[in-house]
Amino acid sequence: MEIGFSNAERAEVLTQALPYIKHYTGKVVVVKYGGNAMINEQLKQQVMEDIVLLHLIGVKIVLVHGGGPEITELMDKLGKKPEFVDGLRVTDKETVDIVQMVLAGKVNKTLVNLLEKKGGKAIGLSGMDGRLIEAAQKDPRLGYVGEITKIHIKPVWDLLNNGYIPVISTIGCDREGNAYNINGDTAAAHIAGALGAQRLIMMTDIAGILRDRDDPSTLVTDITVDQARALYDEGIISGGMIPKVDCCIRAIEQGVKNVVIMDGRVPHSILMELLTNEGAGTWIRGDKA
Repeated sequence: MEIGFSNAERAEVLTQALPYIKHYTGKVVVVKYGGNAMINEQLKQQVMEDIVLLHLIGVKIVLVHGGGPEITELMDKLGKKPEFVDGLRVTDKETVDIVQMVLAGKVNKTLVNLLEKKGGKAIGLSGMDGRLIEAAQKDPRLGYVGEITKIHIKPVWDLLNNGYIPVISTIGCDREGNAYNINGDTAAAHIAGALGAQRLIMMTDIAGILRDRDDPSTLVTDITVDQARALYDEGIISGGMIPKVDCCIRAIEQGVKNVVIMDGRVPHSILMELLTNEGAGTWIRGDKA
């Protein structure tokens, strides 16, 4: 049953958001989109609504997406078993073709279409377009898994300055034209850094950095880069959270004002983060506490 709000209550909500709208209008916000929010259809619709709303109030928003489950699904259909080394997908020539088909094709164009249906203006790019993501082989054991060597950011600026939402799939290439599978968090950090973004939002399947991984009430809501590094030593940031926080720190070192790791499973979490006082998830910043 829909909860009813009076017109006065709706107006109050909008006026409370006004200072945040003024702060972000004309600023660049990069969203790394993946995880459960990408698989769950209802959450996907809500994420697209959040992005279009921000776009319509003047935020220069960039969507960087992954698509690991969809890649695995197509590999299963083709009878190709995924292999992983240190948590990274081994990508032979056949697999990188599959990755390119899924990310630059199906997933990217589906997201562009959804944004357009919600009232936004979106154009899809892969990291190969305009050599946006230039890469080299990361490790011979991983095959066509790439390490970013350079970001050519002009195509993204061209789209932003012409009123579009760039939707970027994380396929890179080298100067010989070889395609590489690029980690989505790493790509988002580099792209946000090249744009000098006001904020990078990393959508995940957990609430953020937890002092006790089994207790959501232990969420660390606000932390500096130095404090985050200290949490490595304490063992609080561990496992799969280490590379994600590494990407956040890299983004800040490259010029991003601040980064948020947040739970993409929470409906409208992007709007909660940007347009309310409470925010959502763990906010990582570069200045001293």
